Amino acid sequence: MKELVRLSERVYYYPFEEERDRPLLGYVKGDRLSLAVDAGHSAAHVEEFYRALDVAGLKRPDITVLTHWHWDHTFGMHAVHGVTVANARTNEYLKDLQKRMGPELQAEFKEKEPTIALEYADGQPMVVVPADIVFTGTLELNLGGVHVRLFQAESAHTDDSTLVLVPEEKILFMGDSMSGEYPTWEVDPDRMNKLLAMLRDVPADIFLTGHWTEQTKEEVLQRMEESIPDRY
Repeated sequence: MKELVRLSERVYYYPFEEERDRPLLGYVKGDRLSLAVDAGHSAAHVEEFYRALDVAGLKRPDITVLTHWHWDHTFGMHAVHGVTVANARTNEYLKDLQKRMGPELQAEFKEKEPTIALEYADGQPMVVVPADIVFTGTLELNLGGVHVRLFQAESAHTDDSTLVLVPEEKILFMGDSMSGEYPTWEVDPDRMNKLLAMLRDVPADIFLTGHWTEQTKEEVLQRMEESIPDRY
């Protein structure tokens, strides 16, 4: 188990793990409600995150927000505490995957991606559930003393990206939005430039991407600009 990283009085994150491709999981502490960013790769990932919260003396989240539908961010949804929130497009992907999820598709997931096989090496089933609360566009949540603003965004990674801004703390959770499209990791220049244009106006100083540590806004924007193909 890793230790939580404290970014501010209100915002923490549980670090990513490269071996099993587990993304970082965010946590925002309000006076009334607490919120997690992303639901993890499995029930085991969620439980590890919650043990770290217990050690830090933080309550389990009342709300868990999804940044996009990919398995490493959502397959732990069935095990989270409280309610889950996703944009409508993410939720449609989850409902479709839930209908198709069975032994054959689970075997396909494991065969396609070694990190999934490692995450589910003990034979536990992959469980997919839809979100409890669905939004389109933007959604603002008042946790008590701190707000969280959710908004859909263009992304070269998926077409269902949600960004999570904590405006009082000037912190933004990006999920995997700055990455190329899985599995080729090819970057669509138009989509990346649209995301760049949006991010330049986002009032945040610290950006968190799904599979890395915290970075400054300037560092993230530079990395994104460098990732755009020369042919653009």
